[in-house]
Amino acid sequence: MKQTKKPYQKLAWLGTLILLIAATLAAFNFYPIYVFMFCIANGIWVAVGILWKERSLIVLNAGLTLIYLLGLFFGS
Repeated sequence: MKQTKKPYQKLAWLGTLILLIAATLAAFNFYPIYVFMFCIANGIWVAVGILWKERSLIVLNAGLTLIYLLGLFFGS
C-alpha cells in the first residue's frame, strides 16, 4: 500500500521541532522564553490544522496557546 504525504508536512515538522526545543527549555526553566516558544509551536500547529482541515488540531493547539498565555500574564 502506497502512503501519500500530506501537504505542508515541512511546516508540521517545523512546529514539532520548535515544540521539542520549547520542552527542552522548560526542563531547564528558561522562563519566559519557553512559554513563547510553546506559543509559536502551537500557532504553527493551528495553521497546519487549518491547512489540513483538521478541527481537532485547531482546537487543541489554540486551547494550549491560550493556557500558556493566561499563565504568562496571570500566573505568579
